[in-house]
Amino acid sequence: MLIVVFGLTISSSWGNGHATLWRGLCGALARRDHRVIFFERDVPYYAMNRDLWDIPGGELVLYRDWSEVVPLAERHLAGADVAIVTSYCPDGVEAAELVLSSPAEMRVFYDLDTPVTLANLNEGKEVAYIGSQGLAGFDLVLSYTGGAALDALRTRLGAKRVAPLYGSVDPAIHRRVAAQPHYAADLSYLGTYAADRQAALQTLLIEPAQHRPSQRFLIGGAQYPAEFPWLGNIFFVRHLPPSEHPAFYSSSRLTLNVTRSAMARMGWCPSGRLFEAAACGVPILSDSWPGLEHFFAPGGEILVAEEREDAIAALDLSADDLARIARAAQERTMAEHTADQRVRELERLLSDRAPPAPALDLHSAGA
Repeated sequence: MLIVVFGLTISSSWGNGHATLWRGLCGALARRDHRVIFFERDVPYYAMNRDLWDIPGGELVLYRDWSEVVPLAERHLAGADVAIVTSYCPDGVEAAELVLSSPAEMRVFYDLDTPVTLANLNEGKEVAYIGSQGLAGFDLVLSYTGGAALDALRTRLGAKRVAPLYGSVDPAIHRRVAAQPHYAADLSYLGTYAADRQAALQTLLIEPAQHRPSQRFLIGGAQYPAEFPWLGNIFFVRHLPPSEHPAFYSSSRLTLNVTRSAMARMGWCPSGRLFEAAACGVPILSDSWPGLEHFFAPGGEILVAEEREDAIAALDLSADDLARIARAAQERTMAEHTADQRVRELERLLSDRAPPAPALDLHSAGA
């Protein structure tokens, strides 16, 4: 298939989770003889932190102005088997209009931020990447989030056919490597700063660090404010490109996953970091959210914490117990959560031309 994508970014992993996911999917698609053309607006903050310039077996189109790139987009769409618009595409409304008027055989919207999309709708805020007609025109709406979010996409945005396409990992990038002393930690956390994650980070990392001054804690990520409550035993590394993630994880005795509040409330929204860490063979301590057990078995494949004491108890587990949990999560990830597995799921969804559900009255549905 020829797949044309209009997305946020694939060229820079700085401050977003889209790029790493798309890189894994594009690599898996290329291995199955598909070709991806990815349109990305060339914005300064990604240009300054660019860590990918070519798509395996595909093409990256960087553009400065939407009107200038439309003729090229139209030419590619004319021969496309699949056209995809993603959430947070900076020209999402215009790209959707172009895709829906194109001869592409399958027209798809992929919401990588479904809880945020729905939270904004519920609060009466603008969703800049979705137009006034909602998602009713697309043949298929994919959601990074499952569960109740799928019904909400139908009732709130008129999606006719919805399916989850969860995060994934590329084992060629994320795998166990030699530990590096500068990343050594009893408990690590890798993630961009977000105010709505701070309370959980306070409970599950900062407070345990206060109570365990002899142990080493490590945070990696972008956009951390100067007022962040650093301690003497909490160390920091700035944004790490995906190529450094394996060393970061492999150097940790235990790593923490914290879910953004909108995603934790809705559930069924596993961060790609979960699968990346598991693929690197590090035991994971995660906050709790609905649906977590669908991806990893609590206690057997992942540790779950709600209070400071839960995190401290995890730190006190023996090396053998942690190794057992890490091994089980790694095996589950290799079997169910790789980019190749997601691409096979995507192929099945694209080949299934089942009749759509009855059209909804968007006005009465509250959209």
